[in-house]
Amino acid sequence: MDAPALTAMNTWVLPALLGLGLASATGLRTFLPLLLLALAAKFEFAGVRLNDQMAWLAGWPAISALALAAAVEFAGDKIPAVDHALNALGFITRPIAGAVAASSVFWGADPMVAALAGIIVGAPTALAFNAAQGGMRVASTATTGGLGNPVVSLVEDVLTVFTVILSLLAPILVPILLILLATTVVRIGKRLKRMGAPPPDRA
Repeated sequence: MDAPALTAMNTWVLPALLGLGLASATGLRTFLPLLLLALAAKFEFAGVRLNDQMAWLAGWPAISALALAAAVEFAGDKIPAVDHALNALGFITRPIAGAVAASSVFWGADPMVAALAGIIVGAPTALAFNAAQGGMRVASTATTGGLGNPVVSLVEDVLTVFTVILSLLAPILVPILLILLATTVVRIGKRLKRMGAPPPDRA
């Protein structure tokens, strides 16, 4: 690969793919993906770099605040009714988190361009996954009376961590990851709906 192509790959393609992966994770959890990204940047995991305007994200004050917020979100999402409130609030907070996460990894771009790229890449992706999560949670509530929601929430936690780590390690695989993640969420939602469907009339 020649120098201009390599530069374009490192400046635009890989950051866009990484941003997509991070944004999809913020569609499931607002703060956990940002926390993992901040820790990765702090300890230079997988060569992760943040652009200058988002470098504060890797500081200890931001990491501490994100850790507290992630812990509160983790606990609250295991409580029926509270989880629905968090999901409803997520229609605002998660696109913002997705845009922040995506824009922060465009380290080689102009600050305004990075911010715009983050909004274009991150916000719609996070919103789409948040909407899918909301449908899955509604199906879980309908079929289990909310008792199965903590289990569904724990599955989402695992998917979030897995998505972030794989995105950081191999952003080139993010398109495949997003297909698998979306398919998994949809299948869980459909299975929950089938569980709650009335049995066919055999009369």
